[in-house]
Amino acid sequence: MNDDLCELTALELNAKFRALTATPADALEASLARIARFNPILNAIVTVDAAGAREAAATSTARWRASRPLSPLDGIPVTIKDNLIVRGLRATWGSRIYESYVPDHDELPVARLRAAGLIIVGKTNVPEFTLQGYTNNLLFGPARNPWNPQLTPGGSSGGAVASVASGMVPIAIGTDGGGSIRRPASHTGLAGLKPTVGRVARADGFPAILYDFEVVGPIARDLADVSAMMTILAGSDRRDPASLAWPPWSDSDASNARRRILYVPRFGAAPVDPEIDASVGEAAAVLASAGHEVESGDAPFEIDDVARAFATIAMSGLAWLMRSYPTQTSSLTEAMQVMLVESDKLNAADYVEALAAADRLKRRLAEFFEGFDVLMTPTAAALPWAAKQSHPMSIAGQPVGPRGHAVFTAFANFAGCPGLALPCTPSRSGLPIGFQLIAARGNDELLIALGRAYEAVRPWRERRPALEAA
Repeated sequence: MNDDLCELTALELNAKFRALTATPADALEASLARIARFNPILNAIVTVDAAGAREAAATSTARWRASRPLSPLDGIPVTIKDNLIVRGLRATWGSRIYESYVPDHDELPVARLRAAGLIIVGKTNVPEFTLQGYTNNLLFGPARNPWNPQLTPGGSSGGAVASVASGMVPIAIGTDGGGSIRRPASHTGLAGLKPTVGRVARADGFPAILYDFEVVGPIARDLADVSAMMTILAGSDRRDPASLAWPPWSDSDASNARRRILYVPRFGAAPVDPEIDASVGEAAAVLASAGHEVESGDAPFEIDDVARAFATIAMSGLAWLMRSYPTQTSSLTEAMQVMLVESDKLNAADYVEALAAADRLKRRLAEFFEGFDVLMTPTAAALPWAAKQSHPMSIAGQPVGPRGHAVFTAFANFAGCPGLALPCTPSRSGLPIGFQLIAARGNDELLIALGRAYEAVRPWRERRPALEAA
């Protein structure tokens, strides 16, 4: 029975806990057994806390037997991305600089999960400082895609999505600073939400090197679990002023409302894999057939401005961080060392211009969302590529740079808008493909409702990778 528990969603496990037909201890043992079988291949989880998880699962089991769960997700195994702080567990941020760092506290979103009774199983693999769109580092090596372990799950939440897609855990939390939840979710057949900036309050974490563009969000097999996670994660906290503007999470279902959607199949001349183009176009047609008004068009902003500004913010943030570690630059990956060299070409005016570009984008999208409810695009421009390669060298026969595959996502981070990644029809070879829905700031629940309407007619959760144990 235990391995069957790994095939269930978090809320399906909740039903078993309520009926006392399975316990959190059962679910955890199933999770640990699957980690032992598949993590040696996938390298998804870099720190496993079996002892701490067993203690927490035993306590949760007692609560369920006493009919006193702390939340609907009490007892559910979860993984935490390794750029988030968990009390007593090593937090490396994918870097040798933090190789031995063991914090004595929980970052705020982690503390909320713990207070709700979730079982923290371990920390998931990331690229160094979570500044790349794939997952590899000098401490642990590359994470691999459960659908094909020769390929990457993307990044920077690559370990997180691999842990869920492989059934090691039903849910995970990651971060999204330029698409780092949405693109990996699309590469592994999962749903992932990048919340509005401030919807999930942040405090007591690593330095914020991407200004306020990086947010914490859930990754799951279906949208019911995504929403259940947001019920716990969302909420204001005085330590995060951006969170004070938003109400608690509401799981109201407005999926029958007719929405006006702008479908943007490509950004300018940036190439898109033909199979992705066809699959996402089909998803747009599904939404239109469901009664939504879907119009095709161009991006309502200049994508080159976003790309330049993102590079400036990332390089400046890295340079600022490394001022605290001036003698340790040789410990960095080659990619981070290159970024540091490039950062020397920037000045304060460049950084202010990048922030000004973000402000212009916020205003432009605020105007856009007066006429449309949702902006729809592919989530990634490329299918998963080789696990040890930082990015695909070409897409649709055109050479591309390190962010060519990631062209669709960073604008939502700059604007602070919510973004929801959803699976659509896979490639001919069976690799997952995804699309994203972007809404105005604060309209996270609208995305979940629209996504659920799509999920009802095009369900994906029964698609599972054919895993082979080590």
